Amino acid sequence: MAYLYVNLLLKDPETMAAYREKAGAALQKHGAKVLVSTPQQTVIEGTRDATGIGVILEFANADAAKAWINDPDLQETHALRQRAGKSAITLLA
Repeated sequence: MAYLYVNLLLKDPETMAAYREKAGAALQKHGAKVLVSTPQQTVIEGTRDATGIGVILEFANADAAKAWINDPDLQETHALRQRAGKSAITLLA
């Protein structure tokens, strides 16, 4: 299994709502599951930049996660997320 950690500092809730309408199908296309999605993140050790909406996604493997982020058919969907706020996506694999 491979996991993605997404941290999104939301700026535009309306654009995020449009992204959420498309995100499920985009994730399903690449066999991903949302394990956690929450605006409540607490750093319990060390320091880091600001936290926002935290999401953990599960993929079958690292290649599936990379295929999701690089899928040319999903670039419009990813662009919605990017316009909704500042995001960082980390592959844990």
